Amino acid sequence: MSAPVSEAVFRSLLADGSVVTVTATRRPRGGRADIKCSAPGAPALAARMQEVARLARHTEARYDSRDQVVISMDRAPGAQERDWELAVVLADRTVRGLLPSAEKPQLALGWSDGWQRGRIDGHDAAQAPADALLGGPRHLRHLGALGGQPDVSASVSSARAWFPLHSGGINDSLCWVEVSVYPLEPGEAPDDDAVAAPGLDSARQHAVRQALAGARHFDGEAAPRWRTTVRFGQDGLHGNSYELALVLADRLARGREFLPRGRIIATGCSGAWHAGQVEGVEGLAPKCALIAREAVAGDRVLLPRAWEADLPPGLRDGLRARGASLACVERIGLI
Repeated sequence: MSAPVSEAVFRSLLADGSVVTVTATRRPRGGRADIKCSAPGAPALAARMQEVARLARHTEARYDSRDQVVISMDRAPGAQERDWELAVVLADRTVRGLLPSAEKPQLALGWSDGWQRGRIDGHDAAQAPADALLGGPRHLRHLGALGGQPDVSASVSSARAWFPLHSGGINDSLCWVEVSVYPLEPGEAPDDDAVAAPGLDSARQHAVRQALAGARHFDGEAAPRWRTTVRFGQDGLHGNSYELALVLADRLARGREFLPRGRIIATGCSGAWHAGQVEGVEGLAPKCALIAREAVAGDRVLLPRAWEADLPPGLRDGLRARGASLACVERIGLI
């Protein structure tokens, strides 16, 4: 650990060879979001910056949520460019004292599809200065290496479950929710930030935290012992029919459920997750039709018991013919 600084600056290269500057500043949080990001004329990019920074915090040994970090870019990279990701992560860590501050801005190039595991998958720049910090298998493979720490990705357990995303259009599909858990240090007191859901608005983040807190209470565990990151495969969620899939993905990640041969496909909600109850949701007919169309061999379909009497005729037999199975449940548990 180093002393936190008020500002940290890193640079990265864009596809055209020009330089983008990433600046992170730190200030008292004061009830604001833990991370705030901005890029000129690119709100979608700012949202992605925030997601990258939050995901990369998942495997930090210690996390202090009392400060807000503001991260900005002086220009907006192209929509497909990703080498700036490493610069954002390093700026965020440096301003909070997790990495030593350099005398001059360092050039960093790298991206990852698994920042929540602390891994760096690669970089895209074909030519980079010799002093640039490059991410990838033959370069910097994981964030811990910057501080002489081991690769902690093996300590992260992740699981996905799927749920029917129905809006009445051609975009209806099965959407995944992924839960990644990382064990907290003994004695480390978790807070709301121990459950992060990058990319979701504050109301949805609160709903996710409430569902996980209730379902974990049903397990009979004392206090949450995990730092948790939740991701969804699509944006723009509506309603609460994802809750059962979320809870099951969390239980799989924490070793509370048996792994299916294929996917777990589930829909349902609850006003009493602390009691393990599973309740019905709207859209029985179209969601069952979607599941019947998308399920494949090995899938395990879990629907609310409240739906059982109204299930479409032939649904169970049709799934069985595809090699999938169906159960209607009223409580979570070993299902």
